[in-house]
Amino acid sequence: MEIDAGKHALYEQFARIGKTLGTPLRLVLLDLLAQTERSVDDLAATAQATVGNTSAQLQALRQAGLVATRREGNRIYYRLAGDDVLSLLTTLTRVAEQHNAEAERAAGAYLGDLDSLEPIGREELVHRLDTAQAVLVDVRPEAEYTAGHLPGARSIPIDELAARLDELPAETEIVAYCRGPYCVYAPQAARLLRQHGRAARPLHGGWADWTLAGLPTEATPQPN
Repeated sequence: MEIDAGKHALYEQFARIGKTLGTPLRLVLLDLLAQTERSVDDLAATAQATVGNTSAQLQALRQAGLVATRREGNRIYYRLAGDDVLSLLTTLTRVAEQHNAEAERAAGAYLGDLDSLEPIGREELVHRLDTAQAVLVDVRPEAEYTAGHLPGARSIPIDELAARLDELPAETEIVAYCRGPYCVYAPQAARLLRQHGRAARPLHGGWADWTLAGLPTEATPQPN
């Protein structure tokens, strides 16, 4: 028996989303847009891709309804179409790691041994911050921190961390977080801090999981 024509048309649209997500660069762009809206030039530079290719991938994401745009002068800014797009991206990547051995191996090769770093969960982090038992550091680029960050977090981008160790207390545990569960900055920060004799751990899930859980965030006021 053939599939009903109406059902086929419906599932064809569902499949369109899957096809759109079938390019690594598009997933990278969605991950970046989960932090803050960005221009094509900014996305291309951060993703280490050409402007032309980045623009083409963004157009595909827009046509599928996964990103939205706004114009400011001659510049177009892209953003996720909704929090459900981030939820989709997070589910996709975690399902891949849990059920695809190659994805699991690739994650391990990229992130290193996370278990040895003892990632801290959200509830434990909130308790430790409330009792002044931890200092929270956002190691994403400053622009991402400015757009939104965890309450009370300090901004020290990963490429500045080694030179700014003196800004962090020596006797308090440091919790580092970055973009999401597959962002390497927080594990790198925790390893660097440990090498310098500091107690340090990464936040499990990072910014992505925190925002999807609906927990409070802050943004840095922009100068007038």
